Amino acid sequence: MVDTISIESDWNALYIDGDWVESESGETIAVEDPSTRETVAHVPRGTEGDVDAAYEAAAKAQEEWAETPPARREEAVQTLLENLEAHHDEIVELLSAEAGGSKIMGGTSVHLAADQAAEAATFPRRMKGEHVASNIPGKENIVEREPAGVVTVISPWNFPLNLSMRAVAPAIATGNTVVLKPSTNTPIAGGLLFAKLLEDAGLPDGVINVVTGRGSEIGDRVASHPASNVVAFTGSTPVGRRVAGKAAENLATPAMELGGNNAHIVTEDADIDDAIDAAVFGSFVHQGQVCISINRHLVQESVYDEYVEKLTARAESLPVGSAHDPETVVGPIIDESQRDEMLAYVEQTVEAGATLETGGSTVELDGVDDSLVVAPTVLSGVTNEMSAACFEHFGPIAPVIPFSDVDEAVELANDTEYGLSGSVHAGDVGTGKEIANRMDTGMVHVNDQPINDEAHVPFSGTNASGMGGYNTDEFLNEITETKWISLQHEPREYPF
Repeated sequence: MVDTISIESDWNALYIDGDWVESESGETIAVEDPSTRETVAHVPRGTEGDVDAAYEAAAKAQEEWAETPPARREEAVQTLLENLEAHHDEIVELLSAEAGGSKIMGGTSVHLAADQAAEAATFPRRMKGEHVASNIPGKENIVEREPAGVVTVISPWNFPLNLSMRAVAPAIATGNTVVLKPSTNTPIAGGLLFAKLLEDAGLPDGVINVVTGRGSEIGDRVASHPASNVVAFTGSTPVGRRVAGKAAENLATPAMELGGNNAHIVTEDADIDDAIDAAVFGSFVHQGQVCISINRHLVQESVYDEYVEKLTARAESLPVGSAHDPETVVGPIIDESQRDEMLAYVEQTVEAGATLETGGSTVELDGVDDSLVVAPTVLSGVTNEMSAACFEHFGPIAPVIPFSDVDEAVELANDTEYGLSGSVHAGDVGTGKEIANRMDTGMVHVNDQPINDEAHVPFSGTNASGMGGYNTDEFLNEITETKWISLQHEPREYPF
C-alpha cells in the first residue's frame, strides 16, 4: 500500500521499466501552485532519449503482460482503485496545489477516476471473441480479441487524474502496456501519481512508464513513436490534429477527445430557475476549464432578460479565491497564458457590441502577485460570431445569446466546427429530447447541463471535437484488435 501522497513528496524521477530513474537531461521543470504562484515541486525534464527508453521497456513487457491471466490483470486494476480511494483526501489536496482545483473539483476527479478504474477492472473478462458461420463448406471461423500492444496516453492539465485514468486503467486491464506523458502543468496528478499508485500492484517491469517533460521538446516523439500502437490524447483541437497526424504516420490508432463549443439551450417553456441552477454549475465549476462545460447560453427572447438578470446575480454570489480555501467555488486559472487569452476574448466581445454584466477582470488575492483568479463573467447581447462565443474560451465566462424560436436555437447551436456536448431546458423531457436529437453533438443532456461523465456510458464527440471514443466498449475497441482464424476441417475444392 502506498504510504503517503503529497505535493511535498519527492517527484523528481521518471518511472521507466519498473524503476524510478533520473532524466537523461539531469534537469527539472518547476510545478507552480496556481493559487499562490509559488513553486511547489520539481519534476524531471524528460528527453527524447527518455521517451525511447520508456517505449523500449513497454514493448519488451507487452507480450508477457498480454499472456497474463485475466484475473491477474483485473487484480492489478483493483489495486489501483483501492490505492486511489485510500488516498482520496491527499489526492484532492494534490489537485488543489497543482491544478488549482477546488474541493468540489478534486472530489469529483477522484470519484470519476474511481468509476473509470472500476469499469476497467471488468475489461479482462469482456475481451471475448466469437464464432462465426462460414460460407465455405467445412470451414469454422473464430474471431479472437487481443490487446493492441503499446498504448500512448497524453493527458491534459484541466482534469489530469480522471482523464489519465480513463485511458491508463483500460489499457492495462486489456493486456496492453502504457507510456504516459502528462501535461507540463500537472505532471504529478496526471502522470507520476499513477506510477506511485500502481507500484505495489505487482505489475511486470515496463507495463506502466511515465515520462514528464515539455510538450514542445518531447511531444512529437511521444506522438510519433514507432513502438506505439494506439495514441490516446485529450486536449485542444489544434494540438489534437498534430498528434493524430503524427500517430497516423506509424498507422497507430488515434483516440482523440478534443475541444468543444457546447450550447445550453433554454426555451420560454423551461423552468428558468432550474435552467439557471444547471447553468451556474455548467459554466463555473473548475473555472470553466472543462471541455464539456457551457461555452454558450442560448436563451429564447421572451425569457432572455430574466435569465440574464438571474444568471448575473448568481455569478456575483459565487465564492471566489484560492483553491486552498474550502469555501471557494471559482479558483485560479491554470496559468497566465490561459488567463490572458480568455480575458482578451471578453474584451473583444465587448468591443464588438456585447454588454459586460459582471466580471471580466482578475480578482486580487492577498500576498499573490499577478493573480490568476478570473471573476465569474456574464456577457449579454452576444452573437455567435463574437470571440467569447465562437472560440472555446475555457474560462468562467457565460456569453448569453438570444434566439427567436427553436429552429434558430438549433441553427445557432450547430453553427460551430465542434460537436462535443450540450444541454437543453424546454419545459418537459419529451420536447427537450426532440431538440437534443437535432443538435449535432456527441452528447446532449436534457434538463441538465453538459458536464456529465459515467464510465459505463460512451463518451465521444463529432466533427472537430475528436475521433474515437472513451468509456465502456467504445474505448475497449480502440485498445484491442480482432484476429480472424479459420479452420478448414475437410478438404476444400478450388477452381484450379
